[in-house]
Amino acid sequence: MKLKQLKIQNFRCYKDEAIIDLDDLVVLVGRNDAGKSTLFDALSIFFEDKATPDREDRCVHSDDTSVRITCVFSDLPSRIVIDAQHTTDLASEHLLNVEGLLEISKIYDCNLAKPKLTRVVARANHPTTDKYNDLLLLNNSNLKQRARELGVDLSEVNQSVNSELRQAIWSCADDLQERPSDVEIKAEADKIWAQLKKSLPVYALFRADRPSTDQDAEAQDPMKAAVKEAIRAQKDTLDQVAAKVKDEVQEIANRTVEKIKQMNPELANELTPRVSNKNWDTLFSVNLTGDEEIPINKRGSGTRRLVLLNFFRAKAESEAAGSETGLIYAIEEPETSQHPHNQVMLVKALEDLVEIPECQVFVSTHTPVLARRFNQNALRLVSLNGKQPTVRHGRDEGTIKEIVESLGVLPDHNVKVFFGIEGKNDINFLRIISRILHEANEDIMDLGKEEDAGRLVFVPLGGSNMVLWTSRLEGFNRPEFYLMDRDNPEPQKPKYHEFAQEVAQRDNCTSWTTKRKELENYIHPDVIKVCYPKYTGNGSDFEDVPELFAQAVHDDSPSPESWDDVKKDEEKLRGKISRAKKRLNDEFVSKMTPCLLSAIDTEGEVRSWLKQIGEALKR
Repeated sequence: MKLKQLKIQNFRCYKDEAIIDLDDLVVLVGRNDAGKSTLFDALSIFFEDKATPDREDRCVHSDDTSVRITCVFSDLPSRIVIDAQHTTDLASEHLLNVEGLLEISKIYDCNLAKPKLTRVVARANHPTTDKYNDLLLLNNSNLKQRARELGVDLSEVNQSVNSELRQAIWSCADDLQERPSDVEIKAEADKIWAQLKKSLPVYALFRADRPSTDQDAEAQDPMKAAVKEAIRAQKDTLDQVAAKVKDEVQEIANRTVEKIKQMNPELANELTPRVSNKNWDTLFSVNLTGDEEIPINKRGSGTRRLVLLNFFRAKAESEAAGSETGLIYAIEEPETSQHPHNQVMLVKALEDLVEIPECQVFVSTHTPVLARRFNQNALRLVSLNGKQPTVRHGRDEGTIKEIVESLGVLPDHNVKVFFGIEGKNDINFLRIISRILHEANEDIMDLGKEEDAGRLVFVPLGGSNMVLWTSRLEGFNRPEFYLMDRDNPEPQKPKYHEFAQEVAQRDNCTSWTTKRKELENYIHPDVIKVCYPKYTGNGSDFEDVPELFAQAVHDDSPSPESWDDVKKDEEKLRGKISRAKKRLNDEFVSKMTPCLLSAIDTEGEVRSWLKQIGEALKR
């Protein structure tokens, strides 16, 4: 299941119900004490059975003593078992809201010295007609009695199956009068909640203010999340799970150390992953200590956070397909104690995690450098309107303006160039191709090294709101370059023609539009065909390289589904094309050579862009 919405009411500063739309990647921005951490804590209380609010968590501006935390889910299980081994579905049980989503609320009584959970309800479009509105609360004998009262014919119904009894009764009603209602999930219906909990995502919160030990949540929670995921995947064969979980955790720990080695070889050489067994709830723990048994808490804060960073990088590369439940990582201020170079790598790692279908990532940040690296659709502005926080989506122009003003985009003194591009894949393309040309002794600067050194700032513009970001760069007296895909073949104008012309009129600004469809069209087809002979691209200017590559990957897989069938499912097609773009701009750009670039880019566009940026960086 995927978390689509969070609703909280009367919790801390949120007096009135606040509704927060969520995607696979969400970046919360806003000033201190605006209410960002409260959202993460509310999710912890919802997902963790033993967690409850404190008495002081109810809103001080309200006379209500109850706290309500609601989560709305999509990607629901198609079938659910609530009556012995007999399956039913949530729609048939009238447990979905008017949008066809599962909306579950937990309600806590905070008037008690020790607050406790008092109700769990499904906010559903449910029957309200008398004698038809309480069927989920009735056991088998009471359901049969209700059917007799209503004159329902049960001759062709398996009367030992409660779900069939309910369907038979509901189908006989003249008008169920379905309306949004709070459906109690207790008594007989508690079986539903017990089953639904098995499908809820695993929620792992990493706070900004962790204590400094290698056994606290900062170092351990990522590993614990991996353990929980593995255990739940093997819940029907617990007698075998210990060995399987141990292998998985060991692999993750090893990957973490390998990733650390790429960034800090000396530290990596001192770390040895060790896995030990505990009880089922905490079956495995991982210690990353040096040869002299020096624990991680004796290292600097940057090193401790580096372990977390590289866990994400390792996790993003691991196989996650087929997991029965989702996984939500909530990370407060992940940039804490990290060098700007590591911050950039962290963004990439988080974006890689989101590429895994089962994963969602929620982040809070105060850092402009980090926020501007994410797509604007991921941004949420948390701000105070009087004493009540509001959460607004980054897709709205007014909200983007406030985000920019709140965070600012002030460069430090090392920044020499701003380079505006459309998205993260374009950054990968330019970093890699510039490195290849630089290492071939061409007069091209390695843009990756320049970015890591803080002299170059990539600004992913996110398409339609380009002007809102770029307007904040005026007045800094730094050269600005903007590169946009043409998208449209001649005689049509490029997609961002008007923006390119407008930017070009400003001082210190240079704008380019590709002559080919997009940057993927500058990857020579031969580097793809070596790995995927079925790839049908021929290097033409406006062929859809990502879709052709996605098709080649699909045709090379053992999937029984045809490509034509894939194209009928828009969401599945978008996912395959998105993964194709990522691979093209990472794995396959890395296979390019200066000669192959010359062969595909006969007019030397790429080199021309890179040389002009290099000249600006040398000034």
